[in-house]
Amino acid sequence: MNWRASCYDCCIRCLGAVPYPSLVATLLCYAGMALFCGCGHEALTQTEVLVETYFARNEQDYEVVASFVEYFQYVIYGLASFFFLYGILLLAEGFYTTSAVKQTFGEFRSTHCGRCLSLTFIIVTYILAFIWLAVFAFTAIPVYFLFNMEQTCHDINILAETTPSINQHGWICMDARQYGLLPWNAVPGKTCGMTLASICKTSEFHLTYDLYIAAFAGAGITLLALILFLVATTYNYAVLRFLGRKGVR
Repeated sequence: MNWRASCYDCCIRCLGAVPYPSLVATLLCYAGMALFCGCGHEALTQTEVLVETYFARNEQDYEVVASFVEYFQYVIYGLASFFFLYGILLLAEGFYTTSAVKQTFGEFRSTHCGRCLSLTFIIVTYILAFIWLAVFAFTAIPVYFLFNMEQTCHDINILAETTPSINQHGWICMDARQYGLLPWNAVPGKTCGMTLASICKTSEFHLTYDLYIAAFAGAGITLLALILFLVATTYNYAVLRFLGRKGVR
């Protein structure tokens, strides 16, 4: 019975030392980055195909887009590696601060070095959250473009049902140059009328749209994870400071 009670107490102590907010934030961070990196990588590839097939005839016109896609895909590889390692560090820091706050392991106490390390993580995570907010806003641009394109196609289909000749509405277009995807001298740079409506019916368009939505959701989940990390780390640091003033070294 004493052995069982001892195991039970040990399990309770171990479970009490788990930094659940940091653990949840780590899982959210990994899930968000998996969506953002995986779907974003494939969405960029599909975007290049769409631009090359429907919006540009000369290779020089979409050369900038191709270079940007290749460059950003390498950035995605770096982001995935960085956030994987940073998530582990934040989770380890969460274990440290939670153990120090709850004084779970006997003589284990908060140190001045430990509090400085926690403060460093707070500052770095705050900067990352601010940067990632910009990334989150940036990922909304392709979603906005494809949403407008889908709505324009919907309007064209409605006009096609009510108007004898859709050619009368050939002025209904989507111009990729307005969104910076192509230079202003690109030919044709835009698609109009039933040509545009036919693009919206292709599997490439729907796949690209869905991938960008998933990447946008992944960026939002990652931002939420960083905010949760920031809240948990700040709380633990504040408690550590309080313990330090009480003379716990």
